[in-house]
Amino acid sequence: MVAAIAVFVVVVAAVMGGYHGMAQLPGWLAARRLDRRLREVSLVHDPITGPTTILTEQKVGPLPAIDKALGGANSSVAKLIEQSGVETTPSAVMILCLLAAIVMAVVGLVVFRRPLFAPVAAVVGGVMPIFWLKHKRNARMKRFEEQFPDALDLLSRALRAGHAFQTAMGMVAEELPAPVGVEFKKAFEQQNFGLPLREVLDQMGDRVPILDVKFFATAVTIQRETGGNLAEILDNLAHVVRERFKILRQVRVHTAHGRFTGYVLLALPAALAVALMFINPEHMKLLFEEKMGQTMIVGAIVMQSIGYVWIRQIIKIEV
Repeated sequence: MVAAIAVFVVVVAAVMGGYHGMAQLPGWLAARRLDRRLREVSLVHDPITGPTTILTEQKVGPLPAIDKALGGANSSVAKLIEQSGVETTPSAVMILCLLAAIVMAVVGLVVFRRPLFAPVAAVVGGVMPIFWLKHKRNARMKRFEEQFPDALDLLSRALRAGHAFQTAMGMVAEELPAPVGVEFKKAFEQQNFGLPLREVLDQMGDRVPILDVKFFATAVTIQRETGGNLAEILDNLAHVVRERFKILRQVRVHTAHGRFTGYVLLALPAALAVALMFINPEHMKLLFEEKMGQTMIVGAIVMQSIGYVWIRQIIKIEV
């Protein structure tokens, strides 16, 4: 009897608790979204500039002292993180660089068994997180460039429909995916919180260091000061961006042979080494165990890297 009453009480408590949680969940989610928006764009008094401005809240990393020593949100690492769209902090990146350097130094010492290779491997491991962030930033900037003409077209259509420019920016933030939607959302909320349009566009240009964005910011600022048909200006800018992409794709087609040659030349020594390991493992074993062989491996890696960078510079054509 006591067991049955206990089971009944537990079931009733679970049902009531679940009902209460489901009833409170929508309000909790709405409060969480509002709190996140307020943290992204918060009203802060800056002691350096003097007046109250709208600044993005700085994220606190595992070691706040390192974040402060690196310069806070104005440091190059912080700007790289913001442009890459990765949710991390400068101190976390520095810790990751240190751990990667230690791991690569140990691996280099174990594999090559020479103390000279440990510092080289440590340097390579230490810069790997930075290169990864740069890769994420470049990929994000490419996606932004591809989506930016659609954002300009949507802005132009909204202006022609009679909406204000601020409302049009909000429509872009809601309709388009990341990263264009995210950046326009930040600009839209900054303007909603009272930041002047010129500063909003300047900060957007800092977050997205693309020439097209600077053209957009300049065009909107000039139109605000001198007047003119902003919708037509945005249409022309979107047309120019799309035409530039067409030319860029044509250039990639004409330089495909050079890029493929670079990939083949870079992969050929590694593929040949793997094949020789299966064909004649004793012969390849000397290459890894002898000092001369290890020196040849390092020299080959350095020369291959230089050759690949050289080929990339040859086929790189700015449009």
